[in-house]
Amino acid sequence: MNYLAQVTNPAFEGSGLQNLEGAGYFDKLLSTGITIIFIVGGVTFLFMLLLGGIQWITAGGDSKATEAASGRIRTAIIGLVLLFSAYAIVSLIQNIFGVKILTIDIAPLVIQ
Repeated sequence: MNYLAQVTNPAFEGSGLQNLEGAGYFDKLLSTGITIIFIVGGVTFLFMLLLGGIQWITAGGDSKATEAASGRIRTAIIGLVLLFSAYAIVSLIQNIFGVKILTIDIAPLVIQ
């Protein structure tokens, strides 16, 4: 019997994570997580912007409701600006210092 058979997770099929070990797995997981965060942030922005627009349209001239809708739209735009600012700052740091912040490379530290 072969007790050293590799155990695989069917949830990773096609994701590129099934054959990675250690730091490679964590690196791929980190970049996938950041991508998911940006997608969720973009979808949240669109949802909040649409919700604010609908709230503005249905305000019916009520100044408090219009103010609330304006605040929701303003908050959504500020959130999107912060999301892209974080990406721009990370890209700028990577280009200036030549270091990849979003990539984990500890291969030189591995003792074999």
